[in-house]
Amino acid sequence: MIGRLRGIVIEKQPPEVLLEVGGVGYEVQMPMSCFYDLPEIGKEAAIHTHFVVREDAQLLYGFNHKQERALFRELIKTNGVGPKLALAILSGMTASQFVICVEREEISSLVKLPGVGKKTAERLVVEMKDRLKGWVSHDLFSPAMVALPVGTSELRAPDAADEAVSALISLGYKPQQASQIVSKIAVDGMSVEEIIRESLRSL
Repeated sequence: MIGRLRGIVIEKQPPEVLLEVGGVGYEVQMPMSCFYDLPEIGKEAAIHTHFVVREDAQLLYGFNHKQERALFRELIKTNGVGPKLALAILSGMTASQFVICVEREEISSLVKLPGVGKKTAERLVVEMKDRLKGWVSHDLFSPAMVALPVGTSELRAPDAADEAVSALISLGYKPQQASQIVSKIAVDGMSVEEIIRESLRSL
């Protein structure tokens, strides 16, 4: 089990980061709510990881805090929720926001997330409400996780909009939906992460 990595950020291609640790590059998929907090390329980062082994792939999912990873692990225990959907859920809202939605049974907020229909949202509330009791009140999440960081990114390729569309598709949004929302959001000078952030807020 690979539980934590500390190394140099080599590439950032939302929602994936390439982290070099001891000469080995690890491809790690992260929720966008965690991805925004990554340091710039060339800087050192430490992330908590969850390792998934499938017949056709070995995948690493990364998080800035142990509590975010713990919530991810609770999500994938839920019937019908796999790692990809859990990643999409934690990209659409922060861990604290998700816990609050479950505690308040805000089905309407949950169904806005990619891949989450009404039945899945209801299942999340029913199966996770008791398991998540007290997570926020006991301050298991740092205040920084409640609000998305503001700040710009060094990802300023001329095709930032295309990269943002690809990232949204990776998170489970339909290609047409991703293209439409990005076309409304993207303007010259915006970074990939800024486009994704604003797109997720408007979806």
